Amino acid sequence: MEIGIRILIVFLVSQVVHIGAQKEGEEGCVPGFQVKEYQVEYNGGFQKDNPLMKVFFDDCAGNEGLAFEVSHPNFQVDQEMNLVARRDVMDSGTVMFIHGVNEHADDMAQVDIVGAPPRSPQTLREILGLGQIQPYRSKRALFAPRMHVNENMEPPFPKVIGTVMSPGMENDHIFHMTGSGADQDPKGVFTINRVTGEVSVSQELDREAISSYTLEVSVTDLSGKLVEGPVALLVDVNDQNDNRPIFKETRYAGEVLEGSPTGTVVMTMTAEDADDPRLQNAVLRYNIVRQSPDKPSPNMFYINPESGNIVTVISPTLLDRETLPTTQYELEIVAQDMKGRDVGLTGTATATITITDKNDHAPEFTHSLFQANVDEGSTGVAVNLTVDDRDDPATGAWRAIYSIINGDPTQNFEIQTNPDNNEGMLSVVKPLDYESVVFHTLLIKVENEDPLVPDVGYGSSSTATVHITVLDVNEGPVFFPDPLQVTKMENIPLGSFVALLNATDPDVLQSQSIRFAVLRDPANWLSVNPVRGTVNTSANLDRESPYVHDNKYTAIFMATDNGSRPASGTGTLVIHLEDYNDNAPYVHPSVVRVCEDTKDSVVIVGGRDRDIHPNAGPFKIELGKQPGLEKTWKVSRVNNTHAQIMLLQSMKRANYQLPLVVTDSGLPPLSNSTEIKVQVCTCKKNRMDCSSAGSVRSNLMMLLALVLLSLFCL
Repeated sequence: MEIGIRILIVFLVSQVVHIGAQKEGEEGCVPGFQVKEYQVEYNGGFQKDNPLMKVFFDDCAGNEGLAFEVSHPNFQVDQEMNLVARRDVMDSGTVMFIHGVNEHADDMAQVDIVGAPPRSPQTLREILGLGQIQPYRSKRALFAPRMHVNENMEPPFPKVIGTVMSPGMENDHIFHMTGSGADQDPKGVFTINRVTGEVSVSQELDREAISSYTLEVSVTDLSGKLVEGPVALLVDVNDQNDNRPIFKETRYAGEVLEGSPTGTVVMTMTAEDADDPRLQNAVLRYNIVRQSPDKPSPNMFYINPESGNIVTVISPTLLDRETLPTTQYELEIVAQDMKGRDVGLTGTATATITITDKNDHAPEFTHSLFQANVDEGSTGVAVNLTVDDRDDPATGAWRAIYSIINGDPTQNFEIQTNPDNNEGMLSVVKPLDYESVVFHTLLIKVENEDPLVPDVGYGSSSTATVHITVLDVNEGPVFFPDPLQVTKMENIPLGSFVALLNATDPDVLQSQSIRFAVLRDPANWLSVNPVRGTVNTSANLDRESPYVHDNKYTAIFMATDNGSRPASGTGTLVIHLEDYNDNAPYVHPSVVRVCEDTKDSVVIVGGRDRDIHPNAGPFKIELGKQPGLEKTWKVSRVNNTHAQIMLLQSMKRANYQLPLVVTDSGLPPLSNSTEIKVQVCTCKKNRMDCSSAGSVRSNLMMLLALVLLSLFCL
């Protein structure tokens, strides 16, 4: 019994110290009994269900699942936190303890009963309140109540934060504590008095680094033999408001469309606070402390203190991008914890809000009439049309689209937007003719890329008139037809008429003469009369000339007027040349090979002609008129263009010149007496050996020389 009373005294002392430690530097909510000592008067006993007093307990999280246990079995704490007797009680004793516990808090309070006689017997288990609260703590002898310690406590250290008790503690028993924060990293944060069970913190703590510690406490004898435990000891680090709100970014950007209704959400500002989110230390409130510029109102925007949403306050009429002093507003936003109370810490960020444009202004021409002069026959930009648009440049609400809505039936004009300055570039795309139309009147319309807002339309200023005056220019003569095509026979006599050039001057309002000249005559075959424009031959027209392509010869002529600044034009003459039989045919190939064995001595040759049908094939190929050839060679027709040459008898391996006559089909036909070289070769196993074949004509000449030499010697 003495040991139990000693433990009780130590426990009560430790609780008093613990209460002092909690109050030291406390600014937020501390889970547990908010009042730890109570007194009630004893007036001869307590009646059933009659409230004695009210206890104050707050787990800082709503007290959900909170349960109480009273050390005296005849008392309880009801749902309104009143201490009441379960039945009429006379033997209450002079002190009792109330144990409150849930998942967020575990704490004890003492109730002193003034004037009551001592209760007997009274067990230590009853004094310590170790009853039947099963969900949170089972029955055990070693008791380690949940402890709390404030972060950022100031020295000196160590400071006692609570006491672990054992009802079976004896003189040779000692307490041990293990776990992270004791004998494991971070080591030495907490220590336990081995005799009294007092738990102390030895250094300043940071809840944002470690918010709670789970330790184990046990009791051993002096030899180290385990007597009780181990049991868990939970130590919660109470938060202090030591972290100011921090915005994720220092500068935020948002935009709102001009004319937006009041209350339009522009953007959301978000800050974070590292303190305990369950406490007001991390409950933030937002506020706008500065707006720049402050025109037309210093309170154009409002920020929701809790959500951080920035919304418009200014009326839609005043939120006009074109009349505001600027299109960007800068807001200085402050986030403050402690629900925005003056004691709260603050963090600052900047929000830049851009007033974006909507197409509420139609483009307008700077002039209702534009004028320009254009030389006839020219193309390119004639005039630049300028417009005003009050909307945001470089947006679809500002960019202009021009169109010609009247005055261009032949589509001589085109208008495009200059991307640099939004001007309309009116261009001539088909040359204008002064002699046809001198004045052109165009109606031009301008619109935006983006559609206008419903209550805005295009007015008369969105159209303009353009007067184009065509200036007369001395134009060069024009050939007709161009090209001029004629057909002539080749080899016609020199000076023959070829064509008559026809060129007219477009300047019909002026009386001007035209002179002709040859500009390009590749073969120098032609001449032209400078006044009449008649073209005659100055050389033979040769269809087979390299200057003739696909039977066509092309020459270019120039016609020049006699204006003050003479102008010229060019025309093309194409002569289609008809073929004349002026080229004799020939045999191809000019060298052939036959085998000395007459069985395989057949070759094919063909006729060729630089002329064309009907002055070319069919060709007639036959032996020359030398006597005796028909005994050795035979030529027979294969088709209209080829003939077969056959060796009729075996001949020595040598080279022979075979005379042939080839005739075309022209009127009159042309013949050509020619020779082909026939190599008589040795043929074996599909191989033809012609290496030692010599010319028969050369051998005969050598033989004749030897005969003459012998005669001379005789």
